[in-house]
Amino acid sequence: MTPKRIVHLVDDEESIRKSAGFMLKTSGFAVQTYASGIAFLKAVKTAEPGCILLDVRMPGMDGLEVQEVLAERGVTMPVIVLTGHGDVGIAVRVMKAGAVDFLEKPFEKTALLASIGVAFSRLDKSDARSLREAEARVRVAVLTPREREVLIGLANGFPNKTIAYDLDISTRTVEVHRANLMTKLEVHSLSDALRIAFSAGLGDAPES
Repeated sequence: MTPKRIVHLVDDEESIRKSAGFMLKTSGFAVQTYASGIAFLKAVKTAEPGCILLDVRMPGMDGLEVQEVLAERGVTMPVIVLTGHGDVGIAVRVMKAGAVDFLEKPFEKTALLASIGVAFSRLDKSDARSLREAEARVRVAVLTPREREVLIGLANGFPNKTIAYDLDISTRTVEVHRANLMTKLEVHSLSDALRIAFSAGLGDAPES
């Protein structure tokens, strides 16, 4: 049985927590509710990954401040911001800060579910990227220091001659290290080796 997707609902209005929580539960989601941004930040360290529905206007700490703290802590869960106030300025700020969407209360069920769908799609991509990065780091770890240096040179777009000059070794030696690292990485083409290098954080990865 597939586990339910979790939505973290952060809103100081009890009526919103109850109504939106009920709507989400009947739509197949698991829901965790928090009465303030501060309460959510206290719990987020051990919270299961999911989508965050975050109210803007809350006492103590507003949604924008919570969003900033989440970013500082490296929390990558996608955020959908809720507000009862039509404020274009806030909309621009939260979207620039990485929010998936900005919904005005009262929001329609279809609009909310559509935004949540986008949020979980983003989360899935993030999870897949994290897995690729972890696998790449494991594969690169088997390389010798010199093979790693050669791979970094390749990832930076340098030809064998330049790598040889930088490392003060012969071009032939670079070719040997290059062949060895590709065998260890279990790849047959330079492009595959570069994908692993970029995923492992080596060299200058192209913008995605």
